[in-house]
Amino acid sequence: MTTEVLTFVEGRIGRIRLNRPKAIHALDTAMCAAMLDALTAWRIDSAVEAVLIDHAEGRGFCAGGDIRMIASSGASDGAAARDFFRVEYQLNHALFTFAKPVVAFMDGITMGGGVGIAMPAKCRVATENTKFAMPETGIGLFPDVGGGWHLSRLPGHLGEYIALTGARLDGADCLALGLATHYLPAELLDRVKADVASDPQAITAALDALSEAPDAAKILADLENIDRLFAADTLEEILAALAADSGLWAKEQLAILATKSPQAMKVSLHLVRQGRHMPSFEDEMRQEFAVATRVVQRPDFAEGVRAVIVDKDNAPRWQPATVEGVTDHVIDQIFAPLPDDQAWAPA
Repeated sequence: MTTEVLTFVEGRIGRIRLNRPKAIHALDTAMCAAMLDALTAWRIDSAVEAVLIDHAEGRGFCAGGDIRMIASSGASDGAAARDFFRVEYQLNHALFTFAKPVVAFMDGITMGGGVGIAMPAKCRVATENTKFAMPETGIGLFPDVGGGWHLSRLPGHLGEYIALTGARLDGADCLALGLATHYLPAELLDRVKADVASDPQAITAALDALSEAPDAAKILADLENIDRLFAADTLEEILAALAADSGLWAKEQLAILATKSPQAMKVSLHLVRQGRHMPSFEDEMRQEFAVATRVVQRPDFAEGVRAVIVDKDNAPRWQPATVEGVTDHVIDQIFAPLPDDQAWAPA
């Protein structure tokens, strides 16, 4: 039994508290399994009326998944990585389909796997500390954990922009875009958690009562540029549109994209575009599992982890090195459904 996530019942609510502060509460397989077990038990426990997800001490809600383990596994047979993704995605799906209200507190860093456990919640609370991002293209990965579903449902072409650039959003941005349902000062979180615990049937009212209006969301000033410059059908056309634009914002985005894995960007763009037409979240997770199991065994993921996380030289040598080098055939291979005996399924 892991102590890196605490699951317990407090009054009439189930509590999930991430407890791995030295890793900014990054998720491993055991943590995901413990959360999934708790949700499975609480689903049929009439004494549990709602679920609250937060984190113990530290500067973030959840920084993502156990990237080093996934990279190490991907460099060999990939079995441990597949086990992790299977359980993590079952957790994402269990939260998405959970019939009782779930409230997630995105206080601090909320990235990757943290987004995956926060976004399915009915109520998502941002604060002045929130730093929300899906930065996976920088390490040769893609915005998984349901990212293809959640990002594709943002207004305009925000999904493409966030997936490709790994843009970091603050709490005001999250509220403005609907990624958060409420914005509270961090100093009020303990108070509102107590209010939720005392009356689980009035979660929204408790959050509404203490919510405050943040400063203006900076992302709103960029929406016209995002919708104009990230609308093209292909990554090549998006890059060409950015290159042809004389504005500083376009130049900044072009420079950011030049650091990302060409393969990961094409995978991410395809994922968001397909996500808009997925019939169900279960279908989305089935596809993301197939994509994830293949991407982690391709060269760019190992190289991205080396450059950004291990050696920290931030000088990845991507294969292929150019966007044009990533063919449609490669993308089709990555997105091909897995055989039935290997495919992902809900818990």
